[in-house]
Amino acid sequence: MVFAPTHLSNCDMYRSPLQARGWRVGFWANNTSEEQALRTKVAIIGAGPAGLLLGQLLHRHGIDNIIVERQTPDYVLGRIRAGLLEEGTVALLDEVGAGARAHREGLIHHGVELAFGGARHRIDMHAATRKTVMIYGQTEVTLDLMNARQAAGLTTVYQAVDVKPHDFDTDRPRLTYRKDGVGHEIACDFIAGCDGYHGVSRASVKPPAIQTFERIYPFGWLGILSETPPVSRELIYSNHARGFALCTMRSMRRSRYYLQCPLDDDIAQWPDDRFWDELKRRLDQKAVDELVTGPSIEKSIAPLRSFVAEPMRFGRMLLAGDAAHIVPPTGAKGLNLAASDVHYLSQALREFYDEKSEAGIDAYSARALTRVWKAVRFSWWMTSMLHKFPDQGEFGARIQFAELEYLVSSKAASASLSENYVGLPL
Repeated sequence: MVFAPTHLSNCDMYRSPLQARGWRVGFWANNTSEEQALRTKVAIIGAGPAGLLLGQLLHRHGIDNIIVERQTPDYVLGRIRAGLLEEGTVALLDEVGAGARAHREGLIHHGVELAFGGARHRIDMHAATRKTVMIYGQTEVTLDLMNARQAAGLTTVYQAVDVKPHDFDTDRPRLTYRKDGVGHEIACDFIAGCDGYHGVSRASVKPPAIQTFERIYPFGWLGILSETPPVSRELIYSNHARGFALCTMRSMRRSRYYLQCPLDDDIAQWPDDRFWDELKRRLDQKAVDELVTGPSIEKSIAPLRSFVAEPMRFGRMLLAGDAAHIVPPTGAKGLNLAASDVHYLSQALREFYDEKSEAGIDAYSARALTRVWKAVRFSWWMTSMLHKFPDQGEFGARIQFAELEYLVSSKAASASLSENYVGLPL
């Protein structure tokens, strides 16, 4: 599927949720078996926020690019993901002309609340850093970037199957895929792997050329989305003997709540009533009294892991976002790390084309990984401090409590949390 309003004359139209948002959606009417060849400077695998943001940054600087995505656009938009943006991420959206709606509808937060021992304690991040964060869903970020790409008339190929990068260890890489039974090849200068943890980009690298580091956490997050007002104007992170809980939101009318749960739990075990009852057990009394419950409109269980692949460059193929690293959502770093990767990568590619220099490309992996590992550390620390671990015992629980008490009573400790939470400099 191609989204380009000036190039849809020979296609059959259909109604979809995207059309209700003003999209024109079309299928290629190409029934031949002849292989189709294309040429671009950068072939991007993946039309999530990382790939779309990279495409817009490159376009802004006159660098041709094509995005190839194996799913439909409605599927991409249906994925419920992160909802917290650092100022640096918002600035990148502004840079590509996709930040206006976020500024209208996003919620600016100056702090967070930590709940433990039956009480809540506020960390004033803005006082410590002069920075804020914005609550604005990843689904909305993706839609804004889709709209920006459509407005620019750029090519995005959806429902591309058998996507494969080739010859990225040479100066003539190429990408192949099949669309509606027809084979296609994209000749390019670079391939950007923005296709997520399960994507083909990292999987195409020969094992001796890559090293991975991973920690699997022994629990998951059960999350629900509900059309209810949030229980607090800022996020509540709760450490409780029964397990971690998080109260967040997507707007002042839509709330997102999480509970730590066993990895082998099934959604069927968690009807709404049971979820709300358990959430109340893990919150302070003030939050319980103010909590508004209602039917869930989405419910899922997500595993938690820390994962890093090194390096992030393999010849003319460069990885960005979840294709290279995963962090537990406790620190709200996943989408923001993808944005910082894309920032570094777009700068490197601009240097290559504008200055005829490969210095930025050569430095990309080390530069990105420096920030990645700091975010991995912060996310691991937040996860370790707030969750109940199977083997922690009373000693571990007391250490967590001491850590939290120190954190809320020390200006230096709360400033350290704030500095990392709002985002380290790009």
